[in-house]
Amino acid sequence: MADPFEISFAGIFLSSAFAACFAELCTIPLDTAKVRLQLEKRAAISGEAGGGGSKYKGLLGTVVTIAKEEGLLALWKGIIPGLHRQCLYGGLRIGLYEPVKAFLVGSNAIEDVSLFNKVLAALVTGAIAIAVANPTDLVKVRLQAEGKMPVGVPRRYSGALDAYYTIAKQEGLAALWTGLGPNIARNAIINAAELASYDHVKETILKFPGFSDNVLTHLLAGLGAGFFAVCIGSPVDVVKSRMMGDSIYKSTLDCFFKTLKNEGPFAFYKGFLPNFGRLGLWNAIMFLTLEQVKKLFL
Repeated sequence: MADPFEISFAGIFLSSAFAACFAELCTIPLDTAKVRLQLEKRAAISGEAGGGGSKYKGLLGTVVTIAKEEGLLALWKGIIPGLHRQCLYGGLRIGLYEPVKAFLVGSNAIEDVSLFNKVLAALVTGAIAIAVANPTDLVKVRLQAEGKMPVGVPRRYSGALDAYYTIAKQEGLAALWTGLGPNIARNAIINAAELASYDHVKETILKFPGFSDNVLTHLLAGLGAGFFAVCIGSPVDVVKSRMMGDSIYKSTLDCFFKTLKNEGPFAFYKGFLPNFGRLGLWNAIMFLTLEQVKKLFL
């Protein structure tokens, strides 16, 4: 990335928020497919779905089914709270990364930061950012989880703002932070995988002859960041989506052990392909956009 100390925190925050929102807008159909795949088993187990086979068949099948049954725009369900989330979470996690990294190693050693300190800095900033943005994540998942409703059955929420209000009114203000534990774990881990790996992979690529700080390098580093993130974060992501999708679980551990007992360990990687497709593409778009937008603040 460009030297962060040449850019103010406000510049980094705005650049990060814009890049994250653009990536979210481009990839949320895959995120919607991922959430539906993860919640499908839970619906069957809790008796909300009838017998028969799985409704959704893989990434493309899920996208096609949702578009066919609910309309193309249904793939962008949750985009408003998704953009709310990226403005807060995306801006804070990246905006705080370099200052926290400098705090850990000292400003004089910022050019030679170990992978351990990169990971530690990203864990801290990911946890702080999602603690602030958790309500937006909850509303996004709730909206994405709603499929096509039967005739005469109203939707729980008419939109993002109604969802914030309804959840706070009916379930209490603290309910907006439902799933905060697994969400902090998930986002801290994924943030560490994304930022630290992007940082480290980019530095490694630039050491090879013929590579420079250009679009190709940013693309490769972004795809690498997405791969590491989904491999490490999928189990926590599944628990988070199920916790936020409904309230049948008593706690994070209850959700984890019920899923493990009823569906086996591979359930934690249900939706792996759409998750990787989204995160790989999301990171490539986000980091490419970020590197370009930051030049406006230099």
